[in-house]
Amino acid sequence: MQEIKILNTCIHNFSMQETIQIVDNTISEGRQLHHVVVNAGKIVAMQKDMQLRQSVNESDLINADGQAVVWASKVLGKPLKERVAGIDLMTNLVELAYRKKYKMFFFGAREEVVKKVVDKYSNEYSPEIIAGYRNGYFKKEEEQSIAKEIGESGANILFVAISSPTKENFLFENRGLLNKVNFIMGVGGSFDVVAGKVKRAPVWMQNMGLEWFYRFAQEPKRMWKRYLVGNTKFIGLVIKEFFVKR
Repeated sequence: MQEIKILNTCIHNFSMQETIQIVDNTISEGRQLHHVVVNAGKIVAMQKDMQLRQSVNESDLINADGQAVVWASKVLGKPLKERVAGIDLMTNLVELAYRKKYKMFFFGAREEVVKKVVDKYSNEYSPEIIAGYRNGYFKKEEEQSIAKEIGESGANILFVAISSPTKENFLFENRGLLNKVNFIMGVGGSFDVVAGKVKRAPVWMQNMGLEWFYRFAQEPKRMWKRYLVGNTKFIGLVIKEFFVKR
């Protein structure tokens, strides 16, 4: 796969359409692919969290979910083709599942949120594409039983809406129990958006790399540290690597 490495992070240089095609090929051929996305905040966390770094870098397919990451790749002379936002990829894959008769399992968020997501896609497409769902609240000792349930559900695609690094570590540590699922993907807060709990930024803000600000404006008390502090640290890391590599 086409891969670049910036800030101790491996990223595959594929467009949205190329990524969808890779997923489709993986499922139709009966293989498994473990997918992950990275944004500025996750890359900052990976500088010190070695378990998270391993969980991300040893994934089969890694996309840049943040416009800031695409910007950084250009500044550092390793330009990515485009941003592949997790929520957009998920939306495209739901449509793909309907067309190709694949089944999906939705894991994460609160019970009422994940149920709204499942109901929405069942009504919009068909209940036949749903292999199962479960909320994202569980104890550590429940992880293996949950992974076993998902692995035996008949799902071709698994979407996991749990915060980092819990999501990445769960998928990495339980990859053996999930080996019957062809495509595994963490989707962060995407379920909240699909369920209508959180609004997504207008397209012009997404294109300008300001989606983080729109999210921050909705929940400033909860998001200020993630975005303001995290983004500042990310810019510092990019500047530092730029001058070190010169």
